[in-house]
Amino acid sequence: MPELPEVTALAAYLRERAVGRHVERVEVSAISVLKTYDPPVTALARAEVTDATRHGKFLDVIFDSGLHLVVHLARAGWLQYREGFAGSTPLKPGKGPIALRVRLDDGSGFDLTEAGTQKKLAAYLVADPALVPGVAKLGPDALGAPLEVFAERLRSRRGQVKGVLTDQAVLAGIGNAYSDEILHRAKLSPFAITDRISAEAMAQLYEATRTVLTDAVERSVGQQAATLKSEKRSGLAVHARTGLPCPVCGDTIREVSFADSSLQYCPTCQTGGKPLADRRLSRLVR
Repeated sequence: MPELPEVTALAAYLRERAVGRHVERVEVSAISVLKTYDPPVTALARAEVTDATRHGKFLDVIFDSGLHLVVHLARAGWLQYREGFAGSTPLKPGKGPIALRVRLDDGSGFDLTEAGTQKKLAAYLVADPALVPGVAKLGPDALGAPLEVFAERLRSRRGQVKGVLTDQAVLAGIGNAYSDEILHRAKLSPFAITDRISAEAMAQLYEATRTVLTDAVERSVGQQAATLKSEKRSGLAVHARTGLPCPVCGDTIREVSFADSSLQYCPTCQTGGKPLADRRLSRLVR
């Protein structure tokens, strides 16, 4: 799932290429992608792209008409920018991975695509991003919160720090991959309970959050949209690296699996050398 760094980079990419261009037309291929109906997507015809920004993991494309196209890419969604489209034939509903296409007046534009069958990619056309339910519920931005706010937000939601750190109502922008990276850098167990984390460990977690996300943003911004995913993978120390050596200590990276997700961690760096049992085996070692 694209997280804060990748969505930041996609917004920068759109600012560079799309700002100043006018919408020729918007085509919706997958009806499930569009979560609003008033105003209709036809309201974007001839509108000028004036900016692109981010709210947590939501991408916001802004137009001179005052409208916002707010997009949540979910787990399998992506934005593909095209310098030109082959012909002017409209998209065929239900055909292929393209869910929504925005054509611009210079022949370029972008597609919102989604792989797989879950179809959770979501687009909203609204006058105010706060009208999008997911945006309205966001907590402070993970890169914008000072230490005091960061600590207060995490301690306000008692639970395992991995889950609380990825709760968008607590802090906005952190997902499964970067939470693994942050906890590894902070040398903190993903199962540590938030209201038991010491002030010193919380400060380390805060610094790790800022460092991991800032480094990822710096690596991502300026990349082509097509290379962002590979750039993200290349910078990961533990996430999706089960069985490989930890780049810090050399221990084997372990995994805990859940129903529809998993986490990765280093026992030596994070849990005092003690492996956490895989939940699939109905065991838990803290």
